[in-house]
Amino acid sequence: MRTYLISYDLARPLRNKHVIAQEIMTLGERWARPLEQTWYVSAYDKPEAIEARLAALLDTDDGLLIQQVEDEAVLTNTSLRWFRQRRPGLDLEGTNVIAFPAPPPAQPELPFARAS
Repeated sequence: MRTYLISYDLARPLRNKHVIAQEIMTLGERWARPLEQTWYVSAYDKPEAIEARLAALLDTDDGLLIQQVEDEAVLTNTSLRWFRQRRPGLDLEGTNVIAFPAPPPAQPELPFARAS
């Protein structure tokens, strides 16, 4: 199984961003969405097969990036939360969350400012 970074830039995001998100969630065995238009997908497919599925949903002025990556990543102000693809008859024990790696804070949070 390979892990892919999938990112896209939509010229008209209100038109089809939810359709693209739904398609990405069906691409592989599990997925994570650390940023609004950035996904990680673990799949057996080759990048060309993933591109073929997503390209049909894009306009000519939209951008798409699909890149095979390693499992490690450096994340700032975000984290990965992996989900399994939902399938009929698959017992997920009440959740489809696989892992939630939340690193400990590097420093304590600053207190909220008080209005005077």
